[in-house]
Amino acid sequence: MKTVKSQFKFKGGVHPDYNKELARDKAIERMGVPAELVVSMSQHLGAPAKCLVKAGDYVRRGQLIGEKNGFISVCVRAPADGLVKAVEKRLGPAGGKADAVVLDTTAAAPEGSPPAAEGPVLPPLDWRSAPREDLLKRVEEAGICGMGGAGFPTAVKLNPPPGKRCEYLILNGAECEPYLTADFRVMLERADRIRTGVEIMRKILGGPAVRIAIEANKPEAIAAMEKAFADIEGNVEIVVLPVLYPQGSEKHQIFATVGRVVPEPPALPIDVGCVVENVGTVAAIADAVEKGEPLLERVTTISGDAVAEPKNVLAPSGTKYSDLVAFCGGTKEPPAKVISGGTMMGFAVSTMDIATTKTTSGLLLLSPRRVFQYASGSCINCGRCLRACPMNLNPALISKAVDASDIKSAEDAHVMDCIECGACSFGCPAYRTITQSCRRAKNSIRARIAAEKAKAAAAKEAK
Repeated sequence: MKTVKSQFKFKGGVHPDYNKELARDKAIERMGVPAELVVSMSQHLGAPAKCLVKAGDYVRRGQLIGEKNGFISVCVRAPADGLVKAVEKRLGPAGGKADAVVLDTTAAAPEGSPPAAEGPVLPPLDWRSAPREDLLKRVEEAGICGMGGAGFPTAVKLNPPPGKRCEYLILNGAECEPYLTADFRVMLERADRIRTGVEIMRKILGGPAVRIAIEANKPEAIAAMEKAFADIEGNVEIVVLPVLYPQGSEKHQIFATVGRVVPEPPALPIDVGCVVENVGTVAAIADAVEKGEPLLERVTTISGDAVAEPKNVLAPSGTKYSDLVAFCGGTKEPPAKVISGGTMMGFAVSTMDIATTKTTSGLLLLSPRRVFQYASGSCINCGRCLRACPMNLNPALISKAVDASDIKSAEDAHVMDCIECGACSFGCPAYRTITQSCRRAKNSIRARIAAEKAKAAAAKEAK
């Protein structure tokens, strides 16, 4: 194993204020189970899980409450014992609603309910002797998805289609979003679990080379990974990346670590022989296999200048934002803005009743001093968004097309390639909401495609 500097730099990118000092030195703290959990059936990319419980049911920790509902889907398990108060639509951090199981964790188990589980939720496996198929099945039944953002089903990613082979397994430890330090702390405190997760994934994937990608502003994490992987066999390198947002983007990290370019959609990383997984996901795989522990909780950074004590909190999925903030001592002052995620790709939320999911990496509470009101102006054709865009798009052209409700022109300008990183909006002197325009266009295009598919299916059925 060796440590090298990245030899490749992608075009574009920006340098926001990172503000990681608020929480980077705060060790992970485990939060107790709150009185109520709101467990979404849509904690991942793809089809929501099919809910298996109803109001009045009593569930045990680790019990399957949502089954996988399609190829791109992930199962959901109860994060704690509790009485199902309701199964209803609940608001998520991105503004949409999805079915959720509302658990009262203070309720006593009714007479005749299943006994509390003793020991591991799932039978522990010896990954060294277990067949590849059993390891892959464990990842699926543990409900593991990517914990870095999009939430892609991990079992799907670890099972390349026929004709595709993983040559490089890339661990994403960049964590380039401002304020967020959850992955940083996982690398410091759970390096051994990441090492075990890598060994398991290498066996599933057939022994690919391993690249651990970490930005240069995390020397402590680099040192922790060097120690954990010092005696690992095979082609393993830690690649130190330059500090540049969005260095954590999957496509750009592939280029920065191994110099390969993922073609335009629908091409995927496996098309260039790569699989990328977040370091938290890798640690979760180790726990699922060796300890029989499904993905029921995750580390989330609670930060910002309005929270009393910024922390990195290990909390059950379904924990309401209000409970997370209370665990951090409440607020020093009323926040002017609350963001789920980081400041670049996160979503401003209007209520603290929203609950965490498997992909909730951060919650930011910002004071009036950190935000300001603005009005978007007309594009001044300065070209800053073109220089900032890491996808080589023309964000200004796309934004103007969306303003004119000309979605076709936005589509012709490859808006579907946009990764919504926010670099264009960050550098715009006219404060244009370019990223939001791209999201609007992409949603409109997806809705049109879905309608066309439904119409075609109906016509086929009518014949």
